[in-house]
This record gives sequence, structure tokens and C-alpha cells, in this order.
Amino acid sequence: MEKKTLYADISENPGIYYMKDAAGDILYIGKAANLKRRVSSYFTRPHDGRIQRMVSLIRRIDTRETETALEALILESAEIKKHQPPFNVREKDDKSFLYVVITREPFPRVLLARGKGADDIDYKKKFGPFVSASNLKEALRIMRKIFPWHTHAPEKVGTYKRPCFDYEVGLCPGTCVGRVSKQEYAETIRSLILFFEGKKAKVEAVFEKEMWTASKREEYEKAAGMKRRLFALRHIQDTALIGESEILDENAPRALRIEGYDISNISGTAAVGSMVVFTGGEPDKNEYRKFKIRTVTGANDVAMLREVLTRRLQNHWALPDVVLVDGGVPQVNAAREVVKEEGFSIPIVGLAKGSARKKNELVGALPEGVDLGTLIRVRDEAHRFAVAYHTRVRGRQMFL
Repeated sequence: MEKKTLYADISENPGIYYMKDAAGDILYIGKAANLKRRVSSYFTRPHDGRIQRMVSLIRRIDTRETETALEALILESAEIKKHQPPFNVREKDDKSFLYVVITREPFPRVLLARGKGADDIDYKKKFGPFVSASNLKEALRIMRKIFPWHTHAPEKVGTYKRPCFDYEVGLCPGTCVGRVSKQEYAETIRSLILFFEGKKAKVEAVFEKEMWTASKREEYEKAAGMKRRLFALRHIQDTALIGESEILDENAPRALRIEGYDISNISGTAAVGSMVVFTGGEPDKNEYRKFKIRTVTGANDVAMLREVLTRRLQNHWALPDVVLVDGGVPQVNAAREVVKEEGFSIPIVGLAKGSARKKNELVGALPEGVDLGTLIRVRDEAHRFAVAYHTRVRGRQMFL
């Protein structure tokens, strides 16, 4: 069979594709912003042996079109979970796949959890597995503009004196200062769940009904808000969501990513933070990051760690499987609070070192697949990197 005939009639719309063998069994399910371009790339570009082996088995390709790449991303996840294709190996690696979890709280949050970490959260709904962390974070960024949700710790809901920054830019509905009722917030979360379930048309109907109801009640501000959300839902801007270079190799089993953090300063001066990354047990220096402390004055290592982790998690970098902090219980608790506030579920551990840096007291449970020796190496490298950066910063300040 001429391979070109397999994809000759495929459209250039967003959607998902099913690679099938001679028996009609599904080999692989993938997503695409442009179905024809993505599918043809399997046959027109060089790939590794694993992809070539799969391509040699393909005898039929079916597709399901969606209106947007965002909907393709969600549909792909649901179909992989349903069919468990043999070449979608990453979804079967419970240490690497990602879930979106909606918590069971009075004002639910939307969290990202990796692997079995999702089951450690008391949730009302769980969606996944999802393949790409960067795609999923971008998808949630788009959805939060349509379905505003909060990221505050449950005990802080309604306690703020002024609205949070997310409220000012339309991402938080105002739970921080009590500007949204539990019922109204629940309606937003129900619509979000419907969207994740692939029921976009039903969400549109809900938004339209709420818009007209508010208008009839002369609640014009609310009606205008619903109109904006309805427009955003019908005109989703997701051109950057699915990169066309992504292909089956993104699903290969992935080495564990451990991020290590340390703070270095002298009585609060020249304060800096470090982030080092170990992938597969080895340093990945291209992924290292340095942070100059901006918001903390005085000697407060815990507050500085909070700043560093907050800034890191607000960037679209690859998510870690484990976060290690150089410190004890205060540092670990601070890290866990930040991760929770930013809407993630990531294992956090600490290594308390003692005044002479001779202790290796583990704070928290040793994550699955990680040994203490590796954590010690990560901790020591984070310390070395932080001290080196602190020395440079302090040196520059001396000559100012």
C-alpha cells in the first residue's frame, strides 16, 4: 500500500488521529492542530526505530475533528484512557503522566498532579492522563480566562483585605475577598467540568441562559461578564497550544526530573536563590536557574525560598517529579504551601544539614524511584550553585 493514500484525504483542521493495524486495532492516538500536517510527518520525516516500527504496522488512519486544538488535547486524553493503545507508552508510566484534579472543597481549586500524586488529593473530579506538561499548563491558562477559578489555600478564602492580582486580571472570581457566592462559583466549576467532558455546546447553552437571565434581572454587569466569557468560549485562541513538532517520541518513558533549591545570603544582603535540575540522576546544567531575591528584606531564608518557588512555578518550564529544598521542616512546609497555592501537586522533601553541613536528615517521605544518595548530590549541587552566584552578586555590590 502506498503510504500517502493513508493521509491523502485527511483535513487540515484540529483533532485527534487513530493509527490502526491490519486487524483494525488502535496502535496509537495523537492530537494535532493541523491533522494532515501532523499525520503526514510520520511518513515524510526520519524518526527513531520505535516510531518506524509503528509506522510499518499502520494500515488505516481514522480522525475525529474538533473546533479547536484545546478540545483536541482534552479528547486525546479521554480516548487514550479509554483505549490504552500499545504505542502510547507514556500514559502507562504512572510516574510521568499528568492529571487535572478538581478538589472537593467549598470553593474547589484546579490542581495539576503527577502520577499517583493525584490520589493523595481529596478530589471530586480527575481528568487525564495528559502527555505534555507545557501543553496542559497552556490549556489551563486558556481555560481559566473562560472559567475563572481561584488558587488560594482553603483557609484563606474570603480573608483578604483587597482583591488578589488574579482578580484584577479576570482570572480569580473574587473568592479572596468574598465577592462571589458559593453557588455562583459552583456553577463555574460545573461548566468547567462539562468542558473537560467534551460538552462544549452544553456549556455555551449554560452561558447563554445565564447571560439572558442576568439581563432580565437588570444585572447588567453580570450579563456583560457572561457575554465576554461566551465570546471567549466561541473564539478560543489556542494557536500556540500544540506544537507541530510534537510526535510520538514525546510519549517515550521519561527520566525522573528532580529540582533542588537553596538560598544564599549574609544577614539578608546579596540574597539569591538557586534551582538545579537532575534528570535521570545526573545534573542537567542547561536547566539550572538563578534568582536574585526581590521582595524579602532581612535574613529570612524561608520567605526567600517562597519567593523563588513562586517565581519558578509561574514560568512555563517543565514540571519536576520531585522538589528538594536545602533545609528542614520550615523550608519544606513553605515549599508545600507555595506548590499548593500555585495549583500543583508535587512531592516535596528536604535535607536538613546542620550547622556544620554534616547532617543528612530527610524531611518528608523518600519519593518512589529516588534514592537518598541522589538527593544528597542534588542538595550539595544546589548549595554550590547558590553560593557561587551569591559570591558574584556580593562582589559586584562591593564595587557600587
